[in-house]
Amino acid sequence: MPQELNWLCLEKPREVYAILFKTAWATLSQFGNNPKHLGAKMGMIGVLHTWGQNLSLHPHLHCIVPGGGITKTGRWRTTKSKGKYLFNVTAMSIVYRAKFVSELRKTIPGLPQSFYDSLFKNQWVVYSKATFVKPEFVIEYLGRYTHKIAISNYRIKGINKEKSTVTFSLKEYRNNGKNSTMTLTTKEFIRRFSLHILPKGFTRIRHYGILSSSWKKEKLPHMQELLNRNKTVTKAKETKQEKELFVTHLKRCPY
Repeated sequence: MPQELNWLCLEKPREVYAILFKTAWATLSQFGNNPKHLGAKMGMIGVLHTWGQNLSLHPHLHCIVPGGGITKTGRWRTTKSKGKYLFNVTAMSIVYRAKFVSELRKTIPGLPQSFYDSLFKNQWVVYSKATFVKPEFVIEYLGRYTHKIAISNYRIKGINKEKSTVTFSLKEYRNNGKNSTMTLTTKEFIRRFSLHILPKGFTRIRHYGILSSSWKKEKLPHMQELLNRNKTVTKAKETKQEKELFVTHLKRCPY
């Protein structure tokens, strides 16, 4: 989310973060349901992070999304990009911003128009990473991000009791991910860390669509079975083609 929303995140975190989840999924669903882009029901695992490397307030979602969806006839349909990307991120950014602002107007009425004007001054960012190559990479990614906190112990490099300071490591993404350190007073360190304490009972990991709890017990296992069956058939066809090609080469005259 843009920094113009930070003050509202501090005043009404439960409402704003709920809107973030809701509109992120609504945007993905709109593109997924559209036959022009996919024409199938999708799924999403959303993980809320509220921090940047320097512990400043930087609310954003990490979303893991399958590269396809389930059609109305119950078949799996892969994205038209052939795994290169999901949807056009520029188009998604525009739709996401419109949905977020619309939901914000309904959820928190009475905010001044000047505030809404500030939200449209800059482009909002939807970033898409390359697909995971193996299931093991998905598990590794989930392990790193699902239960992560604002700062881990290994990043704290020093505590100076005399000067009342804390030094920790960080990556400067604006400087090509260069490793660096930052020193803050203990009061400032605690203040920044406190920015990321979520409201009591707030769910920071949420599942949607074909990855939601309503699909896990019955529909999802069946779809996984179908996908594994198709994968086995495809592999068998490739093996048969390789054998036929090998026999052809054996029969071919070398002269």
